[in-house]
Amino acid sequence: MTHILHRQIAGTLPVAAGGSGIEIVDTAGRRYLDASGGAAVSCLGHGHPAVTAALHEQLDKLAYAHTSFFTTEVAEKLADRLIADAPAGISHAYLVSGGSEAIEAALKMARQYFVERGETGRRHVVARRQSYHGNTLGALATGGNEWRRAPFSPLLIETHHVDPCFAYRFQQPGESDEAYAARASAALDAKIEELGPGSVMAFVAETVVGATAGAVPPVGDYFRRVREICDRRGVLLILDEVMCGMGRTGTLHACAQEGIAPDLMTIAKGLGGGYEPIGAVLLGRHIYETFAKGSGFFQHGHTYMGHPLACAAGLAVQETIRHDDLLRNVGTMGALLRRRLGERFGNHPHVGDIRGRGLMQAVELVEDRSSKAPFDPAFKLHARVKKAAMARGLMVYPMGGTIDGASGDHVMLAPPFIVTPDQIGDIVDRLGNAIDDVLGWRP
Repeated sequence: MTHILHRQIAGTLPVAAGGSGIEIVDTAGRRYLDASGGAAVSCLGHGHPAVTAALHEQLDKLAYAHTSFFTTEVAEKLADRLIADAPAGISHAYLVSGGSEAIEAALKMARQYFVERGETGRRHVVARRQSYHGNTLGALATGGNEWRRAPFSPLLIETHHVDPCFAYRFQQPGESDEAYAARASAALDAKIEELGPGSVMAFVAETVVGATAGAVPPVGDYFRRVREICDRRGVLLILDEVMCGMGRTGTLHACAQEGIAPDLMTIAKGLGGGYEPIGAVLLGRHIYETFAKGSGFFQHGHTYMGHPLACAAGLAVQETIRHDDLLRNVGTMGALLRRRLGERFGNHPHVGDIRGRGLMQAVELVEDRSSKAPFDPAFKLHARVKKAAMARGLMVYPMGGTIDGASGDHVMLAPPFIVTPDQIGDIVDRLGNAIDDVLGWRP
């Protein structure tokens, strides 16, 4: 009998008792390869000595100080580290407790920025279908995950959505990457024109789409075009790198691979690696200076923002990534993971696409490969694959509704940055066996 309202009320979860490296151990002694980093969180794995030591050290100094009274040395050091590594033009960090909080703060920053500039008519937010930006009401309204939005739609603010840059599903046969990038980005320009010039305050996008559509990278110069449209239209570009950022795709910030910098960027999961709840908004100097020269404050706040223990965890994680040159390992192991997935699933009749960047990869499962037809949603293929993988001691991140919120299934992998070649092989082998057993197929 549990007194916790778990995510799924039916069924019984194993009880996690410990963890080391990329494994979690339950109370029955079973070991699980954490091939998804939980939800793409555990970038350093479990029980990393550098992070646990930093937490012990900070706890001995100070556990909590409210940010309306004090700053702390560890928070200042973390902000210094984040800004030193930030995209061009980013000058300040706003420290919160997770991704949803970061998105809420970024939306309010965008609105306050225009209010303080006297552009009070800018109120619309444009985002993309099949995106996910968090579960608080503002973040949920911004996201394009229809399954999550539907029950709460009467509570959500008005937002607007355009199609994502999703090559497997929306790029036309024979259409070049350049042409598709132009067509996909033009949808944003058209939506801004439709809503009225001077009425849109922000475009919000995941640089690499996360769990809702399954590790979908942009095509060609899509984001360069988006950046130009936002500049020309006077719209702020908010990049959501809560999942794909902080090294997950092979560079600290995924947007570095697109050759652009945002006005606002949200980070979280890989910032603290799961050792403490932490997130941040990285904001451009023009936004900071507008606040500084105007009202002199940002009209927002949370009780636990800038929490010293959370900042100690985040700082230790980021310093470890640098010290151990783990971004190099993300690139090397990401390429190996992609190759091994191609070898295992490249000719699989029920794998339509293999995609992603770095250690953020996914396979999309289809009933018919030639037509890309998905399985019947009632079959709940993604849930069956998760159960079969767990039975083999493998944690993966499957999801349904890949195409439109109702149809489609994918499985995402996001192992810790410390993963080894042997572990990559084990992950792919166990996943292949789990998928084949669920579908009753043998190579």
